[in-house]
Amino acid sequence: MLFDTHVHLNDQQYKEDLPEVITRAQEAGVSMMVVVGFDRPTIKRAMELAEQYDFIYACVGWHPVDAIDLTEEDLLWIEDLAAHPKVVALGEMGLDYHWDKSPKEIQQEVFRKQIQLAKKVKLPIVIHNREATADVVEILKEEGAEEVGGIMHCFSGSPEVAKECIKMNFYISLGGPITFKNAKKPKEVAAEVPLDRLLIETDCPYLAPHPYRGKRNEPRFVRLVAEQIAEIKGLTFEEIANATAQNARKIFAINC
Repeated sequence: MLFDTHVHLNDQQYKEDLPEVITRAQEAGVSMMVVVGFDRPTIKRAMELAEQYDFIYACVGWHPVDAIDLTEEDLLWIEDLAAHPKVVALGEMGLDYHWDKSPKEIQQEVFRKQIQLAKKVKLPIVIHNREATADVVEILKEEGAEEVGGIMHCFSGSPEVAKECIKMNFYISLGGPITFKNAKKPKEVAAEVPLDRLLIETDCPYLAPHPYRGKRNEPRFVRLVAEQIAEIKGLTFEEIANATAQNARKIFAINC
């Protein structure tokens, strides 16, 4: 059993063949997925998919790149959706200093508001971090994010930062980059992070693992991530698949 904790099946890249993509995932042993919505259109589609498929859940929030577009009405809408039985987390939220659409100050304000909302509705959070590690960690500490915990999505930091995040009640999620030949940090993180704090994801349609790098990613490829972690940790594929699925069910409070 594989649990892909972060997919964007709500992306337009799946418009023509989504049922086939989902079938291929199931045939590869992927039995659960969380579709992440990060703005109005993608949240709406994530909810539709979660309601359509028993094994698909939704995560709803606002992406830092688009933080400047968030309104109070949007925040209230996300709060309402948080009560839906298929919504298992808020996000993806965080900071992204690579793009300059939203000023850093606005990104930080929106990040803080979403952490506060997560504490109010008692849901874990899914963190997007790009070129902003120090500020992400600082805000998580200042806002008491440890209270709800969550996931460091597609983690690309050092083992030291991973340990700091684990102390704050976060899980470390690894994706396709761990299979890249030059991916030194993710491999070090996989080796050092305790098995009971690891998750796997694809972030599809992005970040396809080797040997599909540069192509459209799919949930079925999460198997390659699990296989790479198993090799690094000297464990079987089944041990990684079972442990990461169990971890995912725990953080998302899915009792099945």
